[in-house]
Amino acid sequence: MSENSQEITVVHVMRHGEVHNPEGVLYGRLPGYHLSDLGREMAERVGEHLKDRDITHVVASPLERAQETAQPIAKAHGLEVAADERLIEAENIFEGKTFGVGDGSLRNPAYWKYLTNPFKPSWGEPYIDQVVRMMGAIASARDAARGHEAVCVSHQLPIWILRSFAERRRLWHDPRRRQCSLASLTSFTYQGDRIVSIGYREPARDLLPAHLVGKGKKGDKPVGKSFGA
Repeated sequence: MSENSQEITVVHVMRHGEVHNPEGVLYGRLPGYHLSDLGREMAERVGEHLKDRDITHVVASPLERAQETAQPIAKAHGLEVAADERLIEAENIFEGKTFGVGDGSLRNPAYWKYLTNPFKPSWGEPYIDQVVRMMGAIASARDAARGHEAVCVSHQLPIWILRSFAERRRLWHDPRRRQCSLASLTSFTYQGDRIVSIGYREPARDLLPAHLVGKGKKGDKPVGKSFGA
């Protein structure tokens, strides 16, 4: 067995911090959406949380909110933030619109045709496409940080789909049950090229808006799953 097959590498996949979005639209891949002041505080908190880790590579979705979230982590380790298009938000037909049953796009019958298949889903980028690109992105980050740690900053849905696939769960799901809060870390530990465990932390949990608290596990204790050989 080669030495590389036993090498441990950790890839932390982080969701960006809170975004300034006073109109309450589904901003998706639209440019121009930056972190709020609270979002910047969240990013700084995670940068502090990770400052003593052996991080040698930081990469983010090209969207502003992800690049801004990655900056404090990169700065703490003397690194530049790279960009990887594969970490981008999922495509969604409702991008740029408000989304709700009583006060949003769902009131418009013109959009109902996009809601026919929640298993794909019919309103946006297929889940399996998100799996392919996200698995490729974290594999590239693993290769860039062999024997060390990397951070990839991405977005809630792609991160949750990636974790669901890696934990061998179905990809379609209730969005209210995603465990991927703002500025959270979903960490993939590799032995060689194989994922051997997945953990989850919320270093900025105390900064979350009140209506978001309770969607993940309480506290900052790591939770996740380990895999046998």
